[in-house]
Formats: sequence, structure tokens, C-alpha cells
Amino acid sequence: MALITENNTQYYVGEQLFVVDPAALSGPFTTTFNTDLIYYTNDTTALNFPLNNFDMFISVDGGITFTPYTLQANPLYDLPIGNVVGNTITLANNLAAANVFMIKLRESAIWENYGGYSYISLEDVINNFMFAYVGYQKLIPNVGRNEVIFHAKRGLQEFSYDTLKSVKSQELTIPPSGQIPLPPDYVNYVGLSFVDGLGVKHPIYPADNLTSSPYQRPLQDSGGIPISDANMNMIEGTSITDARWRAANTRLITGNWWINFAYNTDAWFDGYPYLWLTQLGQRYGLDPQTTQMNGWFNLDEREGKIAFSSNLIDGRIIILDYISDGLAYDQDVKIPKLAEDAIYAWIIHAIMASRMGQPEYVVARLKKERSAKLRNAKIRLSNIKLNEIVQVMRNKSKWIKH
Repeated sequence: MALITENNTQYYVGEQLFVVDPAALSGPFTTTFNTDLIYYTNDTTALNFPLNNFDMFISVDGGITFTPYTLQANPLYDLPIGNVVGNTITLANNLAAANVFMIKLRESAIWENYGGYSYISLEDVINNFMFAYVGYQKLIPNVGRNEVIFHAKRGLQEFSYDTLKSVKSQELTIPPSGQIPLPPDYVNYVGLSFVDGLGVKHPIYPADNLTSSPYQRPLQDSGGIPISDANMNMIEGTSITDARWRAANTRLITGNWWINFAYNTDAWFDGYPYLWLTQLGQRYGLDPQTTQMNGWFNLDEREGKIAFSSNLIDGRIIILDYISDGLAYDQDVKIPKLAEDAIYAWIIHAIMASRMGQPEYVVARLKKERSAKLRNAKIRLSNIKLNEIVQVMRNKSKWIKH
């Protein structure tokens, strides 16, 4: 049986048509989209109506013209909650025979549908594993499905960090506060960049050696002792370091200070020892970490925010590339088919290594097999193309004149 169940209209346009059968005027209508239907209500005035990932239409002229099939347009044709099971829709009232009923995925669902053939769902991985690796005269005679699910999810997490294509990105605008919250499924950052007028990315660098966000900010009395409240809990205030970083003139860090500042006395430098020690009179020994105008970001892990240097607090558009663990959302819980064999090897080794009385040579062999298949998956997913490498290396053949 073929694995692709969608036709071109379903895949590219997100539409599926049903001619109403006289013997089943209210359905059921079962779609064959690769994307599951999500339904909350058919009332367009309801708050959760936008959460549906599809719309319904009806045609009385054989599919030439379609009108929306909504509560307002068709009061008698309301679709009650509970009549959408998986990809099957059953209407509450009958349609006329030979009418054409259309289910159309919304644009966001259509985009999710594209490229889905290159992935396999975690549920399919678990089902395939239970069928192929568990049973009589197999390496694993019996194992609970919950245990397989646990090891499969742990494998997906580990693979997401350095093997799978798990890097996500967000396009954000830096607000006047100079801070943006971390995404809900954030694990670690890959990089941050701002976008210029041509749409070209410019890297923003971490400010680890320049500043930091204090994890605790206790208020102190005149003797420097942290102040506590009536419950003996430490009272905290706002960070002075963060406030100064957001207000700092980055030209005083980069050394590009002479454009806007022209002072004839050394007294101006008294409040800026960093500039005095590292910039003035030392232009021959520039520090690459600070001699750049792209700006910096500082990660505040306590508050879950990213703070940016003052030269970026101007409505700048940035792109945040970050890593997730692949388990935060249902649409993320899928595995590239190029790494399918590696996830099976991971599950087998994890199950056998956690059991008592297993021969050590068997566990060692499974571990070696897991490592080999993981390495193969990394090579496959690296997506190395020879012609792209050749194009990059052409620049290396240029003569460098001294």
C-alpha cells in the first residue's frame, strides 16, 4: 500500500471535495489529509473559532461556486462539537443529494502539511518498534509500551540537541525596554542576528565578558547587609547593572567614540575606566570582541529574557535561532526518516542496558551499533552538497598579494 494518501489538490491547495451520497446525506466525510483536523466550533462569533484548522463550504451547483458552511450562513447546518473524530466529520443535519461538500485546510495547516513526507511521527516509530523488535524469538521478548515511549522520547530529546534539524527561529522586534522573553520551548540559543534593510543577517554577539544579569539583587542597609522582610525572606530590588547596560553608549565600548564626542580634557574619562584602559592610545591593539558595531545580547536566565545593548534598542528586527527538545508541541514530535534507524538503535540499547542480567557483550554491541547509526544519521542530515562546497572553495584559489 502506498504511503502517500493525498492527491495534488489536497497537498498543494488543502482542499478535498465530497459529493453527497443520497444514502448518507449527513456523512460521514473522511478526509485523507496528512494533517489531522482540529475542530472547536462552527460559530464564527465564538472566541475559539480561529483555533479550527479547517473551514467548510457547500456547493449546490455541482462544485462551480461554493459558499461558507457556517452557523450564520446555514443555521440548520450547525456542526456540533464531538462530531469530528480524527479526520472524519459527521454533520448534524442532512444535505441535499448531489451537493458538493468541501473541506479546506486553513493556510497555517497547509504550510504544516508541506514537506511532511520526510518525517515519521513518534507514534509510528513506537508502533514499528513494538512490531519489529519485540516478541517471541526476538532480542526483546517483552516490554511495556510505556517503557518504549519513555526511551523514544529521551532519544528524541538527545537527538534534537546535536543531530536532528531541531533549530527553530523567531523574527522579533526589540521593544524600547531592550528585552525580549525566551520562547516557551527554548533549551539553548544557536545565534542572534539583526536584519538590515536588504534582509541580510548580521550576527549579534554575547556580552558574557562585558556584563551579566545578577541572579539575586538584594537590597542592602547602610552596612551592606541584605535586608529581609517580616518572614525573614530577602528583599530584592531592580538590577543597577541591567539599567546601566541598557543605557550605555556602545561607542564608549567599541572605541568609535570620536564621532559624536570631542573633549579636550582628560577629566571626561574619569567615569569610564574601561574606555581609558582599553581604547585610548591603543588603536593598534584592538580587541575583536568589542571592536564591532553589531551590538551585544545578554541572557538573563533567572527572568527568562534576553537583553540587548543600547544601539539595538531602536525597533531593530532580529532573528533568534534556538534549540528545542522536540517534545514541546505535537507538530514537533516527529523524526526525520534519515534518522529513523538511529532512534530504533537508541531504544533497543536503552531497554537492554536498563535490565538486570543482560550479557555485557550484548549491551556493548548494542551501544556500538547505536553510535554507528547515530553517526550515519548526522552525516545524512548534514546535507552536504559537493557543488556547494566547490562554489565556496573557489574563493580560496584567489591570489593574496603581500
